[in-house]
Amino acid sequence: MTDTEASATGRDGTLAALSRVFGFRTFRPNQEAIVRAVMDGRDVFAVMPTGGGKSLCYQLPAHLLPGTCVVISPLISLMKDQVDAAKANGLRAEYLNSSQEPAEQGFVLRRLADAELDLVYIAPERFAMDGFVAALKAIPLCLFAVDEAHCISEWGHDFRPDYLSLSMIAEQFPRVPIAAFTATATVRVGSDIVERLGLRKPFSVRASFNRPNLFYQVLPKDNVRGQLLAFLRERPGQSGIIYRTTRNSVEQTAAQLSKEGIAALPYHAGLDTDVRKRHQEAFNRDEVEVIVATIAFGMGIDKSNVRFVIHADLPKNIEGYYQETGRAGRDGEPAHCLLLFGRGDIPKIRYFIDQVPDQTERSVAAGKLNQMVSYASVNACRRGRLLGYFGEKLEDDNCGGCDVCSGQVERVDAATDARIAMSAIVRTGQRFGAAHVADVITGADTEKVRDFRHDQIKTYGAGKDKPKRYWRTVLDNLLAQGFLRQTDGRFPVPVLTERGMELLTRGGSFHILRAKEAPPAKAKRPRGEVIDYDPDLFDRLRKLRTKLARARGVPPYVVFSDRTLHEMAHDRPTSADQMRQITGVGDRKLEQYGEAFLAEIRKYVEGRGG
Repeated sequence: MTDTEASATGRDGTLAALSRVFGFRTFRPNQEAIVRAVMDGRDVFAVMPTGGGKSLCYQLPAHLLPGTCVVISPLISLMKDQVDAAKANGLRAEYLNSSQEPAEQGFVLRRLADAELDLVYIAPERFAMDGFVAALKAIPLCLFAVDEAHCISEWGHDFRPDYLSLSMIAEQFPRVPIAAFTATATVRVGSDIVERLGLRKPFSVRASFNRPNLFYQVLPKDNVRGQLLAFLRERPGQSGIIYRTTRNSVEQTAAQLSKEGIAALPYHAGLDTDVRKRHQEAFNRDEVEVIVATIAFGMGIDKSNVRFVIHADLPKNIEGYYQETGRAGRDGEPAHCLLLFGRGDIPKIRYFIDQVPDQTERSVAAGKLNQMVSYASVNACRRGRLLGYFGEKLEDDNCGGCDVCSGQVERVDAATDARIAMSAIVRTGQRFGAAHVADVITGADTEKVRDFRHDQIKTYGAGKDKPKRYWRTVLDNLLAQGFLRQTDGRFPVPVLTERGMELLTRGGSFHILRAKEAPPAKAKRPRGEVIDYDPDLFDRLRKLRTKLARARGVPPYVVFSDRTLHEMAHDRPTSADQMRQITGVGDRKLEQYGEAFLAEIRKYVEGRGG
């Protein structure tokens, strides 16, 4: 912190530091209010989407305030990249974890004791170690920043017992503010986080969960290998993540893609630690295009230029799905989120849920799975349904950023079919699952149908002119629109609601959305800000970025984000003053990389005759 900034930590001083250190001229939504609350010594609880700029909310105060900010981060595999990124902006940052040799840890502890650090990143387990809290009490601290704070809540989707030790922070450091951040917390989880961390009348922010730059799409799961290849071949050179449920499917998919000439590597917990590390670094450094991973890769990625995330298997819950899709487009540029949905995935997840010993936990997990299935199977606005899960209402009727709202599906009158489906449910006693009901409607000759004599009821075979998949879609939509509800218990079955009985007996309207047979050749782009840049210049700048990143041993996005390169490829700055106006170019990066990029831009402009 400079003397000028130390004496001017009001809005003007904060904006000056924002520009000079991070290269940003304005704050993103909610950032300024959070920074101001921290500067005033208040606790903070912030729910902000991935890519919303959470790290700046504690890094900027750490730069401006005297003392060290302690950042609790859940994955040690991510800490080095976080520290490299902070150092690239001129911050004094280090990390402290079990991956370091004793000499390295000693070096960091000495810098910490000598008050030479703005930021120190640690794992939550560090708080349980003898002597660490006492060591922190001996140095000036300005803030505790708890990242991925939902990990402290047993109601969160990624509860980690080692986070519980963080409840001692408020008691042991009553004068040091605590800022807790998460990208995925329902209202219930948020209340639990505040209580467990002992936050003191926190300044609370619940930012919009809407990511306008992400395009959401769901397709029926059919020939996964072919679907993945078709998708990837339309996006050559782009970085992306493919999530699979099992280690075997991860290995097989990565091998298949590699055989087809796509640079892909696997990542799962069964791999040797050094292998996982190498694969993650290869992806972070743009040495491979695609990482195929289990959810073990979920929080281990800070890469800003992920252009797509594919879920080739059904996620267990919407929180996890939202967080994983949130790895795409962190730089604010357009990105694509594709989910391949097949009902065969549901029993596999239910099997693992059934192994949970606690009945309440099983019930919660089953309910979350049902919500995920509803999201994937009902063709309603994807964005609206995601936001609705987190208690947020989409303002526009058309989000413009999903397959439903961009015209890839059509609205179809299905009232007659709805009555056939509900009649079958009633005539079978409202005691059977959707799969059996669909068998009855399509006239399937199954042992179960024969045993219960359901081949004798009036609606047996009433819908045999349509495939079973269609009738499952009708049943899913009846559930989603409130005409049916699922019973509780281990084996939930659909039963009619009062609204459903009225549709069955008195008639009325019912519509479903289905994919068009000939979808548009090109999907509508998301509503995120799109920069019209020179692709040839961008490619040259990207290659230069890779070269410089390798020389410094950091991921390319630590040098500059895609967004910054896009602006350079649009504005074509040829002087330091012009370069300083590009988003993401602060003083330290201008000093380190400015001339190299300016020289490349000048060379390009001169080669094209200005």
